[in-house]
Amino acid sequence: MTTSLQHLLDNNRQWSVRMVRDDPAFFTRLANQQTPKYLWIGCSDSRVPANQITGLDPGEVFVHRNVANVVVHSDLNALSVIQYAVDALKVEHIMVVGHYGCGGVLATLRGMRVGLADNWLRHVHDVKVRHRRRLDHLPVLAQEDALCEMNVIEQVGNVALTNVVQDAWARGQKLSVHGWCYGIKDGLAKDLGVSMSGSHEVVDVFRSAFKRYPRGGL
Repeated sequence: MTTSLQHLLDNNRQWSVRMVRDDPAFFTRLANQQTPKYLWIGCSDSRVPANQITGLDPGEVFVHRNVANVVVHSDLNALSVIQYAVDALKVEHIMVVGHYGCGGVLATLRGMRVGLADNWLRHVHDVKVRHRRRLDHLPVLAQEDALCEMNVIEQVGNVALTNVVQDAWARGQKLSVHGWCYGIKDGLAKDLGVSMSGSHEVVDVFRSAFKRYPRGGL
């Protein structure tokens, strides 16, 4: 027997009625244009909804999500989203947004097997290994938060080094890349201070970001 989703359809109708009541031109305006200034690259976690967190309406933020908000140069899905956002929509900001308590990050840190996703999380594992001297000496909870942040910083660097972003900067297009980490427990987004607006900033911003996480002893 198939479980009914009628309650979701009912919620949808109520939402539609409410939106039209509050703003009669909302759907007409939404259907006629998509001009977001922001591309959100976030985690698939259902507790991290881009629009609600930023207080933006549908149509104001373009969204790409995957497990542990990873951006790698072999992922044509993510790269296609970035290209469309930058070249067609002309977004001005790309935000890579991780979150504390990320299941993918925690599984990587704890050496847990989760199945097929283990292959995808190898990218997060690489971040952990690369920065192990900045992580291993920390208490467990601090390690978890630090790796969530470090993963975001690494992905910001990956976004900035894509040919799409590099080409946009080369032709003088206004575009910045940012890294945030969202707290599910308090609903607040933390700016990790890794904003980049040109190729000349990438190396220095990336290097400075990791200096905030001191290495432990040998």
